[in-house]
Order: sequence, then structure tokens, then C-alpha cells
Amino acid sequence: MAGLGERPNPPGDYPVVVVGSGPGGLQASYSLSRLGVEHAVISQDDSPGGMFRLFPIYERLLSWTKLETPCPVDSREYEWYDHNSLIADEPEQRGVMRDFMSRTFMVPSREDMEGGLAAFAERTGLQVRYGCTWESTRREDDGSLVLTTTDGEYRCRAAVFALGVTTAWKSPIPGIEEVPHYAQASRDREAYRGKRVFIVGKRNSAFELADGLEEWASKIVLASPRPVAVLSSVRARYLQPYEDWTLGGGTVVLDAAIERVERRSGGFHIVAEGTTRPGRLELEADEVIAATGFTTPLRDLGKLGVQTVSQGRIPALTNFWESEKGSGIFFAGNASQGAAGLRKHGVGSSSPAVHGFRYNARVMARRLAETHLGVRAPRERVKRGELVSFLLQELTSAPELWAQKSYLARVVWGSGETDILPLADWLDRPRPDCVAVAVEENAAGEIYPAVYVASGGAVTEHLLDPQPLHDFRGAEYQRRLTELL
Repeated sequence: MAGLGERPNPPGDYPVVVVGSGPGGLQASYSLSRLGVEHAVISQDDSPGGMFRLFPIYERLLSWTKLETPCPVDSREYEWYDHNSLIADEPEQRGVMRDFMSRTFMVPSREDMEGGLAAFAERTGLQVRYGCTWESTRREDDGSLVLTTTDGEYRCRAAVFALGVTTAWKSPIPGIEEVPHYAQASRDREAYRGKRVFIVGKRNSAFELADGLEEWASKIVLASPRPVAVLSSVRARYLQPYEDWTLGGGTVVLDAAIERVERRSGGFHIVAEGTTRPGRLELEADEVIAATGFTTPLRDLGKLGVQTVSQGRIPALTNFWESEKGSGIFFAGNASQGAAGLRKHGVGSSSPAVHGFRYNARVMARRLAETHLGVRAPRERVKRGELVSFLLQELTSAPELWAQKSYLARVVWGSGETDILPLADWLDRPRPDCVAVAVEENAAGEIYPAVYVASGGAVTEHLLDPQPLHDFRGAEYQRRLTELL
């Protein structure tokens, strides 16, 4: 250990190295530490927080932390109501974000989130070497990874890259180089007073801009080829501009492919082609902002076999968030959206958000420890007579299953051992007799329990009926699940 006053995690040999001190890196480090896995955490930043040190630009998050709930703050169930805190095994370390919020707004500010992450790192004893920038990576003949940094070289058997999706990315639209990206937009909303603002994009960052500028801009237009996917794309708090459009206010939401953006005297001319409703569109705007997303800064990882998806913006990952099985190159944080999962009914995972990827990091840490280090993580056991009530309770209130619908599942093996696992992986590999349950949502927005029973080498899927109050512990569910098992 480094002595007092020294920076922790000096260059050297470690079983695992974690790169990044945002929520993904901190959650991965916490999960590894609770498994007893020695590791080093390095970060180019000078404090924890990752992207939350800078974004969202208008300071309000879209995810809630509820202060009054039916369950204690130190319980696992409280995570169901708190989408911003990192998760902890120790009850006293749960619900940290609650200490930073007031009742002035329903969601935390960027500053609240940054403070909560810093407090989690301090309270749980996480050691991060700040001001240490990862520069390159190579693989040695013995299979180990070597990370070159501004402080020296780190050698490890596995590395977790919690880099975020942090580098501004623009769609290849002619003329888009003339306009600022979301990350470069003015944080002074006064700069948009009375102006016509055209926003390229219709996902969270686009609606955040529209929401923040509604009281300032005279007219706002949001445009992208695909319709708004409310179930999996734009969070509810950012739908105010969408409502303004449907009621005939100053906001317009267009399904249109933008062909070019032309700078003209005093503003911009935008040419687009309608998609949902075909037809040529030409618009004038005083300001154009490209809310076209971000990309993961992979540096030279492509030379080590890391593939990408989403137009090269996101690393392609296995179900356990490894670039390739056995590669030892893992990802945590919102880059974990590179593992697609089943995408049942077209609904994606919640891995781009803290309340989703915090669970991915815990599952990933267990997988890494077992497959690369030979450390078997402890597992709970469920008694046979308690199996039905246990599974129905999980379906009703397990935060992992509700945050990651159709993506993470509660699995109980024939021995009674139980774990949270990626549903896609469980379905894809050979397994002994066991059962997995997941909370799912169909294209109509109905939420229901799903039960997957493995028996004799085959898997059968059973979709149970929705329940208006999402309470699946009633007599009919007990009868049905007992029959299935």
C-alpha cells in the first residue's frame, strides 16, 4: 500500500486495472474490492464523477431519487426508488444520493450527482490514482495486458475500461461541421433568447436542450430520421417539448433525414427529407446544435481485437461485457450498452444510464473474478420450500430486474444457489435443470413476469399476466408458478 501522503495505485503489476473514476469505474472497483480482488484504479481526472463533472449542460439530471418511500433507505428495495446512487452491500452505504438532494426539485442537479459519487468513493474506501492518463495498450506473449500511462506502465491479467461514451460525435451531414455539438452549446441560456433553434437529434441530449431552452427560444425544432421511441429512448422528464409540439406550442418534432446544413448571413438554412411522412422540408434557424451523441474513446484497443457497433461509437461486447470471450478486456459504465441483450419487442437495455449499468458492473466483476482469476464469488441459497415465494418477491421488487427488463434475470439452480445473470447468456449456453425469471415489457408498454424453465436440456418460456399494481405475489401467481416448477 502507498504510504500516507502518497498517491495510491502506483505503476506495477496488478491482477486487474480499472480505467476511469466515473460511476462505472467506481461501481466496478467497489464490486471487485468486495470480492477481495486486488486491483488498481487510474483516472485522468482530478476527482471522481466522470461525465457528471461536466454534464448535463443545463445541470438537471433526468433520473430520480425519491426521498419518501415505503422501504428503508438502507434496504436493497430502496434502489427501486433511487436511480442515481451506486449500489453497496453494506446497508449504511446505500442511498448516498439522498444526502445531497433537497425537495426543491424531483431530480438531482449535476452538482448533487458529482457530490454523491465523491461521497460514495470516500465512504467505501475506494482508492483512485487521479491525474494518471491511460495512453496505450499492448498484449504480452504470456497473455497479460500492459497499459501505458503518463505515470508509467501497469501490467494486469484483465482490464476494465470505464471510459464512458464521452467523445463528441457528429453524424456525417454536409455542413454539420459549421455548428456546435451538444457538448459545445452555450451554457448561458440567455444566448438563445428569442432565437429560432434547430436541434439535430431526438434522443435524451436533444430533448434536454429543448427542455432547457423552452423558456428562452422563440421556436425549437428537433429532427432525426426515426420517430421518438418513448419506451426505450427519451425519459419522461424530457417529454415537455414533445407535449408542447402536440399542443401546438413553439416546439416542432420532425421525423426527417437532414441532407445538409448551410450557413447563411445571420443564420442557417436546413434541407431535410421527411421519413415517416415523405416530403422535402426547408427550414431557417438562427442557431443549430448537433445533439448527435458521443463515442467511446477506445484509443488503440482496436489493435487488440476490440470491435465496435453503432457506427463505430460503442465497443461490441459479450453478454458479460467483455470485448471477446477470454480477452480480459472488459467495459463498465454506459459503454456496457455494447452488449445488446435480447431486445425483446425492440426494447433495449437501460445500460446507458446509471440505474442500469451499476448492476452490469457487479455481475461483470463476479464473472471477471471467476473466469480470469479463479476467485469464486459467494452465492445465496434458496430452500426448496421457499423457491416460489422467493421468485415472486424478486419479480415484484428486485431492483435489478426492474431496472434491466428482459436483460438481467434471477436464476436459481437445482442446488438452490441463486444469482443475477444476463438473460441472453443463460438462454444461450447449456445448463442443468434450473429456473430464471425476468420482468419484461412488451411493445404496448405492458409489464409482466416471464418465467424460463430449463428441464432435460430444453427451455420453455412462460409469460404470466400483468398485474395493475405490479405485485406478483398473489395466490394466482403462486399457483401458476408452482405448476411450472
